[in-house]
Amino acid sequence: MLTRNIKYEEDLVEQLFNSSEKSLARVLLMLAHFGKEGIPVSVIPKISPETLAEMAGTTRSQVSFFMNRFRKLGFID
Repeated sequence: MLTRNIKYEEDLVEQLFNSSEKSLARVLLMLAHFGKEGIPVSVIPKISPETLAEMAGTTRSQVSFFMNRFRKLGFID
């Protein structure tokens, strides 16, 4: 329960102080299990922009904009 509360607090602080772009990047890294033991997942299951927006605490249009930017920068395929 303590771990869950810490996670909620971290998410709240992130939404208050970090940009939507950073929040989306964090969600994508979390979905890919980046930084965990083993090899990160190279293919993330299909998730709608609406779901990603909800997870990142932003709008669908911002998610689309940032995903296009991530593609142009070569961060995602």
